[in-house]
Amino acid sequence: MSRDRYVDFLRAWAILLVVAGHWLITGLVRHPDGEIGAPELLATIPWTQWLTLGFQIMPLFFLAGGYAAAGSWTRARAAGGTVAGWVGQRAVRLLLPAGVYSGPVLTAVGVCAAVGVDPATLALVGWAMAMQFWFLPVYLLLSALTPALHALHRRWGPAVPAGMGAVALLVGVLDVAADAPYVGTLNYVLVWGVVYQLGFCWRDGLVGGTRSLPAALAVGGGAGFAALVGFGPFPVSLILVTGQDPSNTNPPSAAMLAWAVAQVGLCLLVAPRVRRLLERERVWRAVRVTGAASMTLYLWHMLPVLVLAAAFYLTGLAPQPAFGSAAWWGWRVPWLLLLGVVLVGVVRLLWPMERRLASLDVGARPNASGLRRTWPLWTGLALSGWALVHFAGHGFAHGGRFPVWPAMALGVGTVLVAHRRRPTGQAATEGAQEASLEGAV
Repeated sequence: MSRDRYVDFLRAWAILLVVAGHWLITGLVRHPDGEIGAPELLATIPWTQWLTLGFQIMPLFFLAGGYAAAGSWTRARAAGGTVAGWVGQRAVRLLLPAGVYSGPVLTAVGVCAAVGVDPATLALVGWAMAMQFWFLPVYLLLSALTPALHALHRRWGPAVPAGMGAVALLVGVLDVAADAPYVGTLNYVLVWGVVYQLGFCWRDGLVGGTRSLPAALAVGGGAGFAALVGFGPFPVSLILVTGQDPSNTNPPSAAMLAWAVAQVGLCLLVAPRVRRLLERERVWRAVRVTGAASMTLYLWHMLPVLVLAAAFYLTGLAPQPAFGSAAWWGWRVPWLLLLGVVLVGVVRLLWPMERRLASLDVGARPNASGLRRTWPLWTGLALSGWALVHFAGHGFAHGGRFPVWPAMALGVGTVLVAHRRRPTGQAATEGAQEASLEGAV
């Protein structure tokens, strides 16, 4: 089974930039009374919002995800697999790592709430540990919709992302001009769905075959973003900034859509050169190792921040230059390096468990006739999806309290999705091969 190394590179590159971006904008301050604060860098120093143009790289993750999902679903259909079986297998790959991450965090929240930790501090830490969760319910839903989205793709090709983009623009107008925020929520699926659908088109050679179309996407998307920011109502920041309305991310705006299209075009333009670089075995080995740990890196990358905060800020050992000063920026370098060292240690510690989860994922893959009743799957997806949405929006300790119902929903939902019949014989062998090739996405 062949694979495109460039797709794996995009996935790894996106994860690394997301991690580095979150670390860069996380600034801690120790107040005279010993309390630790976390000023919002993008709001406190507005020029830093321009940095988000380089660090908001998640469109490439959705592009790579769409490419991989199209190949996986095509192979499953050819082998006689079921929709529920395929959706369940993809969901397990997200929910098991998310559940393993959430379990210890929720346990810590429960213990801290029981011993009387300050609710405001607990809420802040709970939010920091869940800030990356916005991606999970969106990707879970797109994975569940993949069989239907791919059927549309087979019939209408690039017209599907074009149509979704047009609807997303209409939804964005209603959200901003007509003050219909709940309607705007649809853009989480529509905007990111455009990029996901472009991944289908890329795999089938409908985009990227020549340089003209990627160049048009890059130039057109970039020009659209510049116009929407320069003459429209949208800010330049591609990450949520407190008090900024409208936002480009909550929900994804027309400006975010334009920037995502520009990123897709740019990545298709540079693909030939990067592919040549990836032919070097040392480079490919680094990409492969990073890709194998992608979910661990994504989910656990804020834990090192808490570790260093306890080690250096609570103890008063960390230097305290003025927030945003030249000296403060200079200390960002050792800060990032130390966080990287701690995260490598976390990944190494969790690696045996990650391999165990991969084997459970293979065991959970049903064959074409192995799923007689599908209600546990869809119920589990609904419960898990609701829990992930709650954590993404409110953190793990909203109001400084333990989130009883979301925690139960995530646990029960994950069990319902993961409790599936094992395949046997050739089906099991093919499942193991595909799982090892595609990783977490």
